[in-house]
Amino acid sequence: MKTILITGGAGFIGSHVVRLFVNKYPDYHIVNLDVLTYAGNLENLKDIDTLPNYEFVKGDINDGPFILELFEKYQFDGVLHLAAESHVDRSIADPMAFIMTNIVGTVNLLNGARKIWKSSEGHRFYHISTDEVYGSLGETGLFLETTSYDPHSPYSASKASSDHLVRAYHDTYKLPIVITNCSNNYGPNQFPEKLIPLSIHNISQNKPIPIYGKGENIRDWLYVEDHAAAIDLVFHEGKDGQTYNIGGHNEWTNIALILQLCKTMDKKLGRAEGTSEKLITYVKDRAGHDLRYAIDSTKIQKELGWAPSLQFEEGIEKTVDWYLANPDWLENVSSGAYEKYYEKQYVNR
Repeated sequence: MKTILITGGAGFIGSHVVRLFVNKYPDYHIVNLDVLTYAGNLENLKDIDTLPNYEFVKGDINDGPFILELFEKYQFDGVLHLAAESHVDRSIADPMAFIMTNIVGTVNLLNGARKIWKSSEGHRFYHISTDEVYGSLGETGLFLETTSYDPHSPYSASKASSDHLVRAYHDTYKLPIVITNCSNNYGPNQFPEKLIPLSIHNISQNKPIPIYGKGENIRDWLYVEDHAAAIDLVFHEGKDGQTYNIGGHNEWTNIALILQLCKTMDKKLGRAEGTSEKLITYVKDRAGHDLRYAIDSTKIQKELGWAPSLQFEEGIEKTVDWYLANPDWLENVSSGAYEKYYEKQYVNR
């Protein structure tokens, strides 16, 4: 039996990865480590939390001695590191939290793995990162695994730092690692500070849909279950020391995405087409807002045979269906504290 540590497993992407691994690999012992910040929610995993090969541990990756004790206790064969502070706006308001979790927390995990892994055989440290480390693209071109790093926010700078540290531990200590950099994820269980779940929530409540600037920023969108499948593939079949870019092949401007979402929501809610569009509200642009991200996934497709299964129109319909079928989940995580934070920081009403 392999014992696998998944950090941040109560969060959005992490919960989908935990569920996939617990269900697909009954002979693995999956340990989900999460500190349960605002974005961590064990309700995301209530369908698997009683299975015999799953265990939850509450703990903070910033606590170095605790992490070392955890590695000593469980003798992990592999680590899938998803725990991170991930919201750009929050990084602008509180950069130190991102430095601690994304940089110091990653080093604590690397040190734990280095301490107990006497050889690289049978072990793997998998660091999940973001395309934001590459900076901003112009109207053409795609991010490659060889693209130079050029982060523009405290969030992306902290993730770039953690990427470099993971590679440094591979080069210096021969730690067996892989890294993936993914595009924007969407789908069920995403905390409603991000564009799509926030917009679904606000449309449902007839509240304004905030759009930064003119809505011209472009992102590549990846359905979260497609991302989880790619993570599974890279963990088991990726080459040691390699980086793989994971993209959805779905480039949308923010405003085009929201118009598509409004159209889908009007249909699902039985409203006249165009009703939700009236909620669109343009707000002051984010500081250092990158214009365009787009990923070239050729490497993972050619070497490992992965490709996204859903186009955005299909994925957004599945996403809307899930949120409308789970209104209690959305209301429970949309706390008053979050609403006050959001309104104070980003929306002038």
